[in-house]
Amino acid sequence: QVHLVESGGGSVQAGGSLRLSCVASGLTYSSGCVAWFRQSPGKEREGVASIDEDGRTNYADSVKGRFTVSLDNAKNVLYLQMSSLMPEDTAMYYCAARPSLSCRYFWTSVPRYDYWGQGTQVTVSS
Repeated sequence: QVHLVESGGGSVQAGGSLRLSCVASGLTYSSGCVAWFRQSPGKEREGVASIDEDGRTNYADSVKGRFTVSLDNAKNVLYLQMSSLMPEDTAMYYCAARPSLSCRYFWTSVPRYDYWGQGTQVTVSS
């Protein structure tokens, strides 16, 4: 059985930083596509960043240069380092995984992911 568990969310002031983690059990991150999504009230879930088995990364335009996605394959942990946070980054953040398939053509597509975590809340105040 696959479980993805996020942690690291919290409340910060604008300009601050947070690092989110997503620990996986029952699957190996080193094969396939893993990603971070976020969703705020009244909005659709949107892709934030992804990384695939070849180490290729993708980022939403709104977070480029501020967020960094990475994998620790030895620990099977996905990270999202978030810097220069802005109030519009406030959302519930989710990790997602699609084993055995590169992110290249679908990374922002919610239905293409097989597994999701329960989410961790990030709140950025001005």
